[in-house]
Formats: sequence, C-alpha cells, structure tokens
Amino acid sequence: MDQQMDDVLAAVGPRLKALRLGSNTTLAALAEATGISVSTLSRLESGQRRPNLELLLPLAKAHRVPLDELVGAPETGDPRLHLRPMVRHGMTIIPLTRRPGGIQAYKHILPAGQPDEPNPQVHEGYEWLYVLNGRLRMVLGSKDLVISPGEAVEFDTRVPHWFGRADTGAVEFLSLFGTQGERMHVRSRPGSS
Repeated sequence: MDQQMDDVLAAVGPRLKALRLGSNTTLAALAEATGISVSTLSRLESGQRRPNLELLLPLAKAHRVPLDELVGAPETGDPRLHLRPMVRHGMTIIPLTRRPGGIQAYKHILPAGQPDEPNPQVHEGYEWLYVLNGRLRMVLGSKDLVISPGEAVEFDTRVPHWFGRADTGAVEFLSLFGTQGERMHVRSRPGSS
C-alpha cells in the first residue's frame, strides 16, 4: 500500500509541470497566484518535494482542475457527474459544473406559487441569467424587470439584486456565476451583408 501511495505522489510533479506549461504560465506567475514560493513549486514539479493537501488545493484552484485530476485518482468507471441539487428559499439549484474556480453554471427551478417579496442582496462576483421557462422577476438596483423565456441578463453582483417568480407560474433558468472581473462572452456569427 505504501508503494502505491508513493507512486501516486511521484506522478503529481509531472502533472503539475504539464498543466503549468500547457497554460504558458511561469513559475513566478503561479507562485503569485497560489502564494507558494517558486522554489517549492520547482521542487514539487521535479519530485524533490512530496505534495500535501495544503499545497495541492491552491494549485488545483489556480489550474482550474479538480483535485483528483492532480493526484491521478483512479477512474470510477462511471463518467456521469453526480452533482447534488440544493434547495434554498424554496428554489431547487442544480450545479452543472464541478471544477474549482472559474465560471460556475447552475440550473434554478422555482416551483409554481405566490411571488415572493423582493429582498435584494449584494456579494462579490458577476452573473449571467438565461430564462428557459416561465417569467422571472428581477430587481437590479432601481430597476424592476420581468425576464421572459429566451432572454438573458448580465450584471455585477455588487449591485443589489433579487430574482423570483413574476407571477404564480413555475420558472426555470440557467445562471453562470464568476468571480469579480470574470465576465461571460457571448459570440454570434456576423450578419451576412
């Protein structure tokens, strides 16, 4: 069992180096992003330093990969993601991504019922909403909007915001959430002239 653990840990260094080189990141830039010294990063990549959780967590976040990808966790045999829905304030939220850091995607389902009273909140980040079904009421700063199926909204979450049912019908929408400064980019084909 100890030999198996040593083999797993020995493979971490080459994975870290490949991820760093694949993203054209220098050791200095990675050190700045993670708070881990350049010398420690270099020793990890060369196998001269044994990785531990305290070092691997910030590296997984910086490289935007799951921790099990860094350590080469064995395949489970089932490629499906088993992300667990959450229920918050009567709304079912289904995470659609599982990687650490970066933009996160969610599906929100508000069951039919009476519209709630707005209670705007603020937090760090940037969000994009796309309504699939139903009518979503959104309060954003001083604006009170109704978003219909096929419409999208993009906003800075430092602006007081709230969303809920616009009427008694159910609402389904997608949200993409990123950290401050991270925005979604929508590309469309140029129109033919």
